[in-house]
Amino acid sequence: MLYYLFQYLESEFSLTGASVFQFITFRSAMAFILSLLISTIFGKKIINYLRRQQVGETVRDLGLDGQVQKAGTPTMGGVIIILATLIPVLFLAKLENIYIIILLITTVWMGLIGFTDDYIKVFKKDKAGLKGKFKVLGQVGLGVIVGSMLYFHPDVTIKEQLPVSEQVVQVDGKKKVFGEAHKSTKTTVPFLKNNELDYAKALSFLGDGYQKYGWIIFIFVTVFIVTGVSNGANLTDGIDGLAAGSSAIMVITLAIFAWVSGNIIFADYLDVMYIPKSGEMTVFIFAFAGALIGFLWYNTYPAQVFMGDTGSLTIGGIIAVIAIAIRKELLLPVLAGIFVVENLSVILQVSWFKYTKKKFGEGRRIFRMSPLHHHYQKLNYHESKIVVRFWIVGILLAVFTIVTLKLR
Repeated sequence: MLYYLFQYLESEFSLTGASVFQFITFRSAMAFILSLLISTIFGKKIINYLRRQQVGETVRDLGLDGQVQKAGTPTMGGVIIILATLIPVLFLAKLENIYIIILLITTVWMGLIGFTDDYIKVFKKDKAGLKGKFKVLGQVGLGVIVGSMLYFHPDVTIKEQLPVSEQVVQVDGKKKVFGEAHKSTKTTVPFLKNNELDYAKALSFLGDGYQKYGWIIFIFVTVFIVTGVSNGANLTDGIDGLAAGSSAIMVITLAIFAWVSGNIIFADYLDVMYIPKSGEMTVFIFAFAGALIGFLWYNTYPAQVFMGDTGSLTIGGIIAVIAIAIRKELLLPVLAGIFVVENLSVILQVSWFKYTKKKFGEGRRIFRMSPLHHHYQKLNYHESKIVVRFWIVGILLAVFTIVTLKLR
């Protein structure tokens, strides 16, 4: 809203300083500050409201140190993250931008799924919450919507670098490095020199014209990533500050990629895929990062509030959609390595237990408890130490991910 207001003031009245709102970097910084203020200042009011409504966490006694003491801590704190993200975005972003629209849909959609799950747990006193099949159905539905919008919307395009022989100096003196904008199912493959993969080629066995069916593979990949990353974030949210802190590291890294991908000069310099209009996502991402960091003020040990599925599912969904939109989803196994490891620890634990029970009549475990952070709790590590060490690993993964811009 403020973007349009100051755009009008500049065009009609030549208001001094109004043009600063045209810069993505300025609006991103403002979005970060505003979201940080909202989450810290109003976060306390929301926590007190949740406490008055007796929206407390029901804790199962799993034999973990300090776990029982957390019973009754307000949950559904993901509402703080969602509000602190949406308000700055509505004020400072270009709301007609397709990427902003997709991220707003993602935030509300996943927020509603998580809220429903938490509501059933808290008010219906059902510890299982929303049935797994409905949760997955919601994640798949979002994947289909996002994948369809990214493939079919006319504003979602890429520009590829021309061969050196075709790069010419134009009349205005600027060098034409990129070709015309066009629809594409290509994505970026890390560590390779010719680092682009076209999903549509998976259907090349259909013969000529196979590319017109590329949307099928693209949407399938989108569904898979959205479901996997949102579940990974959900599993990571098990001890104070782990999910929020790890996610903040990831989204700040994605902000760098989004800004570079949407800036034709840096896309050319770093030889990355140029995606017109995608730079606007930087405003959303910084608002999201500010909300996560502000939430940490109350979520670090000992937590005054838990994000619940309202927050964790939303966080995972947003991270997945940003990565897909900027065609960096194949970097997620590295950048979101914490989520991947937490997911794998559960899959391995359950699979091995079932296999050994069937073969030996007695279920055996790989870890003392899964997800992985509970394994370290069982080894008597204090949860603050576990969280900080996971953050350090997350930072190392983020730095390595950024390095891949030139590591080929």
